Amino acid sequence: MGGTRFIGVYLTKQLVALGHEVVLFNRGKKPSPVAGLKVIQGDRTQAQDLQQLASESFDAVFDNNGRELSDTQPLAEIFKRKVKHFIYMSSAGVYLKSDQMPHVEGDAEDPKSRHKGKNDTETYLAASGLPYTSIRPTYIYGPQNYNDLDAWYFDRILRDRPIPIPGHGQHLTQLGHCADLANAMIKVLGNDRAIGQIYNVSGDRAVTFDGLARACAVAAGKDPASLNLVHYDPKSFDFGKKKAFPMRPQHFFCSVEKAKQELDWQPKFNLISGLQDSLKNDYLPSGRDKAEIDFSTDDQILNA
Repeated sequence: MGGTRFIGVYLTKQLVALGHEVVLFNRGKKPSPVAGLKVIQGDRTQAQDLQQLASESFDAVFDNNGRELSDTQPLAEIFKRKVKHFIYMSSAGVYLKSDQMPHVEGDAEDPKSRHKGKNDTETYLAASGLPYTSIRPTYIYGPQNYNDLDAWYFDRILRDRPIPIPGHGQHLTQLGHCADLANAMIKVLGNDRAIGQIYNVSGDRAVTFDGLARACAVAAGKDPASLNLVHYDPKSFDFGKKKAFPMRPQHFFCSVEKAKQELDWQPKFNLISGLQDSLKNDYLPSGRDKAEIDFSTDDQILNA
């Protein structure tokens, strides 16, 4: 489901490289990442479009872009008793904030999380009888990311600007490279041990907000000691609808040991090599280093 943006691009290319026959279902707004693949065009929110899949036969389904239960339930109903494996892209954002870290599979979920729809979907899949596996990534990065993450840091580092970071800068977070995420999804495929299981997938180390700034500097070939890190209290500002920082100001990281042990999976990228990949194969080729960036929230913080 999808296949032409970020996660789907990496997953599609890796599946094809391994010799799998891949079919994409999407709205047809972006070209297939691999020429010659069969594409079924449709909008998953439209029942009549999804019915195109009822006559198709697949061994497995990767649901990469279902956010709410209403996105995935109709798809799951179509393929109940028809597929060997249904692999769902959830989020580690479903976990309830905790005093004990890292999060492990089985920790309590947050009923008020903005990812509540994904948690509802996991609950439905577990009760559906469908042979499913759920993947919970933390922050995903890498080339073709359409959400600012490392790019937010690069915007400031490459322009020698101060870097405003909420709080004390020592909150621990976790990034996972998209190629590693796609590889874990493939390791799930056809793995009987993974049926009915949830796996956290990310890089295997946490990093502080300040540490991420320094890692981005290293990846960009700059002296991390030269950075001007400015810490501020986010509650002292009204940014309106603008987002002043790309991550939640709290500790947010998970153990990936279960995925390593049960899927025989290891992240290929460490933080520095992954950031270098993003910079060299996306940020710089796209010309973002020369683009006009909105630093109005930075200026609001710095002027205060």
